[in-house]
Amino acid sequence: MTQTIAHQAGRPDFGHAAETVLTKQDFARAAAEITAWDGYAATPLHSLPALAAETGVAEILYKHEGPRFGLGSFKALGGAFAGLGVLQRELSQRLDREVSLESVRAGSYAEEVARITLASATDGNHGRSLAWGCKRLGAPCRIFIHAEVSEGRAKAIRGFGAEVVRVEGDFDASVDRCREEAEANGWFVVSDTSWPGYADPPRDAMSGYGVMVREIVDAMDAAPTHVFLQAGCGGLAASVAAALRQAWGARSPRVVIVEPDLAACLFESARQGRMASVEIGEESIMAGLSCGVPSPMAWEILRSEASDFLIISDDLIPPAVRGLARPRGSDPLIAAGESGVAGLAALTEACKDPGLMRKLGLAAQSRVLLIGSEGVTDPEIHVRIMAGA
Repeated sequence: MTQTIAHQAGRPDFGHAAETVLTKQDFARAAAEITAWDGYAATPLHSLPALAAETGVAEILYKHEGPRFGLGSFKALGGAFAGLGVLQRELSQRLDREVSLESVRAGSYAEEVARITLASATDGNHGRSLAWGCKRLGAPCRIFIHAEVSEGRAKAIRGFGAEVVRVEGDFDASVDRCREEAEANGWFVVSDTSWPGYADPPRDAMSGYGVMVREIVDAMDAAPTHVFLQAGCGGLAASVAAALRQAWGARSPRVVIVEPDLAACLFESARQGRMASVEIGEESIMAGLSCGVPSPMAWEILRSEASDFLIISDDLIPPAVRGLARPRGSDPLIAAGESGVAGLAALTEACKDPGLMRKLGLAAQSRVLLIGSEGVTDPEIHVRIMAGA
């Protein structure tokens, strides 16, 4: 694709999906557990006034997930919590009594946990979160990565004691391999994407992401007009869209989904008016967003809540990373990763085109929320990007 940015209008009905696929109780349960973990602290919500003035909007707010639990991304809220949920449900079934999340976290069932292997496929951050959670809980962990996942990200996962299995092919191939080996070996898959008959772990992961929105709402006096949400399979975007709708109701911001043009499964789903997959012919620099198959659970929310779908080319990402690291005026310095800046890259590019701004409802009075979903999760890649200009 030669276009730098392209737009597809959504068909949102603003129905009940944001309240029923992920409920208020789901979000509350996750928040109660995660905020009790050692090391929990709200991540910063940065205002970027100089960048907003340059872009032509009233305000840009950037939720920086780099510091989250020392793991570098929002995924720290999802994989570890979903893994804990799998253990809690399995122990409750094996012991024929209700086991609490807190008791599993406290080590009350350490011997039993040590015999339950958790597995997942990842582009990097979800696997790092699950491996970290397994190390804390004492559960064996196997993480499947595809051919293009950087060795730096694989090393970080191994650092938490997980066994890393590299698979030929793309992310979706690693998902299939993980499911096959887990079924053959009696392991438990902890994925943040759903499929028929598999919903509890992705629901837990997406509920965990809601902690970000709780922090955002607590920090803001009024709802923004727009939220730009980068997406792979759609779990983050759907979680944030649902949590914002639950918090702000009719005042909830306009949801704009951003994907790489090399992995545009949600854009294509919006174009067709139904969930659709795409083939990954080439991996995007936005590694965490390189997904060709949407999560059905996520799509159910996004088709109801997303007004716009954007795809962007990889060449927009390095300037966005460098721009945050070399800030304008009084804007803070932010060390961001490639996938984390996709929303920002789309916003700044869209605002160069008056026609696209009109399609997106962007104007001088717009207040835009961005989720900086990852910090520097691979230092070598970050160094190369920073050296590019």
